[in-house]
Amino acid sequence: MPPHRLAYRPVVMGTRGAVTSAHPLASMAGIRLLLEGGNAVDAAVAVASTLNVVEPFMSGAGGIGLMLISRARTGERHVLDFIGRAPAAADPALATEDELAGGPKSCATPGNMGGWLAALGRFGTMPAARVLRPAIDLAEQGVPLTWMNTQFFGKSRETLARSAEAQRLYLGNGGPRPGKVVTYKELAGTFRQVAEGGAEAFYRGPIARAIARAVTEAGGWLSEADLASFTAEWREPVTMTYRGREICSVPPPFSAFQMLETLNILEGYDLPAWGHNSADYLHHLIEAVKLASADRLAYAYSPEVPIRGLVSKAYAASQRFRIDPARAAVSEGERHSRERLPGQIGEGHPAQFAHEQTTHFACADAEGTVVSVTQTLGVPFGSGFAVPGTGLVLNNILKWMDRDPESPNVLRPGKKAGTMMSPTQVFTDGAFSLSVGTPGSYGILQTTTQMLLNVLEFGLNVQEAIEAPRVRVYRDRLVDAEGRLGGETREALAGRGHQINVIEDWSWIVGGGQGIARDPESGALMAGADPRRDGYALGM
Repeated sequence: MPPHRLAYRPVVMGTRGAVTSAHPLASMAGIRLLLEGGNAVDAAVAVASTLNVVEPFMSGAGGIGLMLISRARTGERHVLDFIGRAPAAADPALATEDELAGGPKSCATPGNMGGWLAALGRFGTMPAARVLRPAIDLAEQGVPLTWMNTQFFGKSRETLARSAEAQRLYLGNGGPRPGKVVTYKELAGTFRQVAEGGAEAFYRGPIARAIARAVTEAGGWLSEADLASFTAEWREPVTMTYRGREICSVPPPFSAFQMLETLNILEGYDLPAWGHNSADYLHHLIEAVKLASADRLAYAYSPEVPIRGLVSKAYAASQRFRIDPARAAVSEGERHSRERLPGQIGEGHPAQFAHEQTTHFACADAEGTVVSVTQTLGVPFGSGFAVPGTGLVLNNILKWMDRDPESPNVLRPGKKAGTMMSPTQVFTDGAFSLSVGTPGSYGILQTTTQMLLNVLEFGLNVQEAIEAPRVRVYRDRLVDAEGRLGGETREALAGRGHQINVIEDWSWIVGGGQGIARDPESGALMAGADPRRDGYALGM
């Protein structure tokens, strides 16, 4: 039995603030800003930039992201979209699958730096120089590599081989090993330029020129004009109710609606009666994921996503009738494919219901502002293409678009890639009660759902909800299941036709969740972090 009820780690608690992220030093950067008098937005930008130093394989200034901000004092809720667009010169006919998977042709316009500064400019209280200071200090003075760091470095050798600069940055000087202290002085210099010159330095100044020159000289598409045209966009969140609570996440053109639709479908069942992670519960969860995933593939990339129908209760009821309680259905999988499988689940018809009303981290402060952020390079180390003199590794976001002209997600100039990033917050009687999110590509939409249900249906605390064993649904009837899931449960699922693939007990394949909850009576903040990565939560 775990030492903390159902968890191996304790819930971290505080009254003045809480930060949870994928690395203890990044969480400490956020706490440092809160202790210095900053708010949750200041802390979030400190965490985001520090992750570029301590978790460079997952996120950085060369990547993209989404931010969800809620403010208790005013009741405001905002989504900040800093997803970079495909370059104006992008042409799927002039690229191979391998070139879109990594290297200079795989890069969308970097959005993270622009997003961080936009959030700071609107809701922060401190100047960029002060907020970027923890990242600059660590990049200059050095950080020790963790065991998880070195695992990702080792797994990413093929990606890093795409540019000599990336190999020099991350595999040089004898290669990575746990406990080795590494510095990134060029990255510190880039952050210093931004601290002094703001977004102008990054998107229209010397950094932009260095990025564009390196990419175009290597045969890529990203230009100075692409960088100069970048702007972060403020959007309204999409909201639905689940058993009386408000679930708030990111709107189309992003794919959080798959998670919301999954929740809506499952709301019609008595999940606690089946038991947590029982065969009945997991079967219906898996089948609901398949239905919602088919809708994502069909509608997420449409010019007009029928969002009101997709998250309506009436539509969820119609989808629920499509689930066979005794047999697994056939799924198209996570990505578009021309090849249709026999008996494959098709999309539903949400437009008929349109008139029905309807790397992750988080920071919370004493004033009731909560910031939930998911940001990414695409895959570990993104494109594997590093820009000499800057310390920046660029994303490979174009990998998440298709070359097939029949795909609704085909690569086009100026298009934003469909992203699964889904920072999510829950409100009870209008007050913040929970924030959860995770990395994990297409699995984000499944992992976030499971963490939410662990809390909302089964009464787990935020750390227990993050640690609990998870599953991930793929093409046909394939399901990954962590080894900690009981053998009898796995056998029962196999008996219903699921093809169960047992993965490690604590596998990064099913994400790396972070979460913050608020006690409704005392207001205490409770933070949890995922041991599947270097996740760490801190409170004050």
